[in-house]
Amino acid sequence: MGYLINLRLNKLQTAKVKAQKIIEKAPQLPEDIKWHFIGNLQSNKVKPLLTGVPNLVMVESVDDEKRASACDSELLTVPTSSTAIHKFPVSSGDHPLLVTNPHLLVPFMEGVYYESPDFDFSLLPFPRLMNTHISHLSLPESVKSSSCQIVYCCRNPKDMFVSLWHFGKKLAPQETADYPIEKAVEAFCQGKFIAGPFWDHVLEYWYASLENPNKVLFVTYEELKKQTEVEVKRIAEFIGCGFTAEEEVSEIVKLCSFESLSRLEVNRQGKLPNGIETNAFFRKGETGGWRDTLSESLADAIDRTTEEKFGGSGLKFSC
Repeated sequence: MGYLINLRLNKLQTAKVKAQKIIEKAPQLPEDIKWHFIGNLQSNKVKPLLTGVPNLVMVESVDDEKRASACDSELLTVPTSSTAIHKFPVSSGDHPLLVTNPHLLVPFMEGVYYESPDFDFSLLPFPRLMNTHISHLSLPESVKSSSCQIVYCCRNPKDMFVSLWHFGKKLAPQETADYPIEKAVEAFCQGKFIAGPFWDHVLEYWYASLENPNKVLFVTYEELKKQTEVEVKRIAEFIGCGFTAEEEVSEIVKLCSFESLSRLEVNRQGKLPNGIETNAFFRKGETGGWRDTLSESLADAIDRTTEEKFGGSGLKFSC
């Protein structure tokens, strides 16, 4: 069945229509008629439906995981498929980012499993977007061998350490009050890090991106700050959701900027379900901010370890 939603009349109209009929007739209908497809979608109709129906806004359900995966694949690879997933106009006053902390919009895998060990991620709607700190070596084989794409973002080691240092002091001010930063830097350089050795973590994804650039995209925070629109377009193109208008890119960059998000009430007040205050995730959002925290000798210690660990890999950091 296909649902016709006439937005101009602000009411729902339904009609029982086969997928092939929708594919044939939809392009001829007015643009204010939007389609939701519900029911038995044959595997050979997935691509024609997602690419041939310009007003398709949602495939509500499919009969099995194989066809759901086919839909997910098409949504990630077909340039025009952005119309087939639920979207909020960036300029909309009720965009989720305006009223919800970003960490609540993208499931954090480790956090979800910690709170609900039996949680079934396969029940999440397609396309699935998740966040994790898991090293590449520890990723399930199902992730590595599937069509799942990985966007890995890392940061200059000195800025990363300083960011984690201040984050830890916010989360546990009493426990960290007497912990000297010199000892923390020493532990960091030795590989004692919350998600495993920092150096191995970064190099694993770096080499994976070189070996399989269609699977893993390696992004640095410094480049995101330096040329935000360029990097946003690179990420969008990587996942098969390229932009059709430059204005759309500018609006997204403005909406998602540190300056915009950090000023929102939802990111200044309140707590996440795990008890962490939402403002703990917003400090300065700068590159090279490590200079305000690290002494010259501590910065040199991290630089020496960086050169030792990353030397010969081709990976370089600015700042």
